Formats: sequence, C-alpha cells, structure tokens
Amino acid sequence: MPQSLDPQSLDKEPPADPSSVGGDRSDQPERLFEDQEMSLSDLSAEGVVAFVLFWALSIIVFVQFFSRYVLNDSIGWTEEIARYLLILVAFVGAAVAVQRNSHIFVEFFYRYLPPALGLWLSRLVDVLRIGFLAVASVITFQLAQDTNQYMTSIELPKSIIYYVVFAGFVAMTWRAVQVAVRHWRDRESPLTHPEFGLNSD
Repeated sequence: MPQSLDPQSLDKEPPADPSSVGGDRSDQPERLFEDQEMSLSDLSAEGVVAFVLFWALSIIVFVQFFSRYVLNDSIGWTEEIARYLLILVAFVGAAVAVQRNSHIFVEFFYRYLPPALGLWLSRLVDVLRIGFLAVASVITFQLAQDTNQYMTSIELPKSIIYYVVFAGFVAMTWRAVQVAVRHWRDRESPLTHPEFGLNSD
C-alpha cells in the first residue's frame, strides 16, 4: 500500500548532497593516498627516460611472448635485453621516486618523539640518504669502467648498463639534495607533517 505524503514535508528543504557536507574543503589538508590526475607534461627528465624504457621493455616482452608461444620460435636476444631494460627501469625510475619523495619510510619512532627531535632526525635521514646515493654513484662508475664484457646475444658492452645505472644514481643524489633543501627550508617533511598524523613543529 503506498504511503501518503505529509503536506508539511513538501515545504522542507531536500537533504544536503553528501559531497557538499562540511562546506568548502579547500582549506583541508590533502590526503596521503588521494588519487591525482597525471599528465605527461608533469614528467621530469628522468621520468621521460623511465617512461620510454618501460614501453621498450613492454614491447620486447610482448615480442618474446609472441615468438615463443604463437610462432613457436623464440627470438634469442629478447630475454637478455628485457632483463637489462628491467634493471634500467628500476634505477631510472628510482630517481623519480626520490624526486617525489615516495620511497617507503619507517614512521614508528616519529610518533613518539618530540616534534623538534623528530624534525632533526628527519633531516639526519635526508643527509644519510644523500651520502649513500653519492657513494653508490662512485662505486657504480668504477664498476662501469672496470667492465669489459660484452652482452651474450648482441655485440654491445655491458658497461652501457652500468653507466645508465650510474646516471640513475647521480639523478637520485641530485633529487635527494633538492628534497633535503626543501625540507630544511619548510621546517617539515612527510615524517613530521601533520597530514600524516605525526608530530610537527
């Protein structure tokens, strides 16, 4: 049986849109894992290189799959080159992660430290990261210089791989310096920022 309408309910305002509850959200902090619209124009130099390497890897892996399981005649060089491209994507892409400061970090101790101590510990982490990446850059460059072997399937020196990895470490070091300077200037970092529910100055 249909319910009768209350005449007084017709004069009431309709319920507010759930999305509008809370008023203007422009002054609220941005969430940590909020989806953001991506654009190729936002990519840095190392981001463009990682993007190209990733698609090259994808094409070679598809060629390898197609030749092995469809043509039943695997192309020999695809497996080795795909392995090398995967290495390059990892190290060049790591520079993008350093630039965006999106590497994983341990936040447990920061929850129980005083704000000032947490800030200085965060700065120490930035300095240690720069030092580690700088040392890794030097070691990788020395390894590239000492590598005289050639790839198995293609007559190219393996030192090319190490030089690209070296370039990735150099980019990571430079981006780490930029991130540290930004944290020092702003007197905060993702570990001490209130958006993350942690201590802050």
